Amino acid sequence: MKKRTILLASALVAGTALSGFAASHTGGKDIATVVKIAGIQWFNRMEEGVKKFAEESGNNAFQVGPAQADPQQQAALIEDMIAQGVNALAVVPMSPEALEPVLKRAMDAGIIVITHEAAAQQNTNYDLEAFVNEDFGANLMEQLATCMGGEGEYAVFVGSLTSQTHNQWVDGGIAHQKANYPNMTLVGDKNETADDAEKAYTKAQEVLRAFPNIKGMQGSASTDVAGIGRAIEERGKEDDTCIFGTSLPSIAGQYLDTGAVDGIGFWDPAVAGEAMNKLAVMVMDGGTVTDGMDLGLPGYENITLDGKVIYGSAWVNVNKANMADYPF
Repeated sequence: MKKRTILLASALVAGTALSGFAASHTGGKDIATVVKIAGIQWFNRMEEGVKKFAEESGNNAFQVGPAQADPQQQAALIEDMIAQGVNALAVVPMSPEALEPVLKRAMDAGIIVITHEAAAQQNTNYDLEAFVNEDFGANLMEQLATCMGGEGEYAVFVGSLTSQTHNQWVDGGIAHQKANYPNMTLVGDKNETADDAEKAYTKAQEVLRAFPNIKGMQGSASTDVAGIGRAIEERGKEDDTCIFGTSLPSIAGQYLDTGAVDGIGFWDPAVAGEAMNKLAVMVMDGGTVTDGMDLGLPGYENITLDGKVIYGSAWVNVNKANMADYPF
């Protein structure tokens, strides 16, 4: 009973009550998108794409997510979706490794599984990536290095040490720095923030105290640069530091405006949510994905297929000058 209560509460936080599933069954497919955490702007934006797909396709596509960024809570939600008999799951794993057993149970039950931000996921029909993750991390590092003048200390942040994409971005960035900017120095370990701006703020404060000469920070969770930017702004270090990372204008815009954050990179979560659901229906209808295929969505017009992993070319770089072009 306790487990069931947690599941229901988590689904309601995500903005889609589980009763929406039970009330569907109108001939369309039942597709549950299960995200890392409910209630943050990144996944609120993704839900817009899920709802758009539902409206345009006639399928019962909906989104749920746990109240905290917790792989066990996410696995419990997936278990509940399996029990309710959804036709497909579109999952953004908090920890791909932790979800392997539950996703295997889903596939054994005949449920189609599409993942996102989980290129090493084994129990999936296809994993959708907006781009090659190491290249995106190198892209962020190139901007950070340019801002830093190619020298000085920098720190890196991830939402979770088990989040595959966050670590790929950071590792790709570090590799790019080592190959191209030998006068830059990584300080400390990866700072883990649990996709929480407040924790990113606290970690940034710790970094600033431990390394008073630090010149740069690279964030990975969508909330990282907001927390870092707040710490930078409070200390009046906007002109002394370079802050780049993955985020959205709706999350980081105020800090881009003040200069506490110098730039962000992202892909549109709404398009990714729509693409996952579209792929799920394609697979359910017996279709196969081919290299070079056009998924009919921005950034996914000419995909690259590597085994079960689908790569698009969907990233954008945004700063104060162009953030108004991306009103989400």
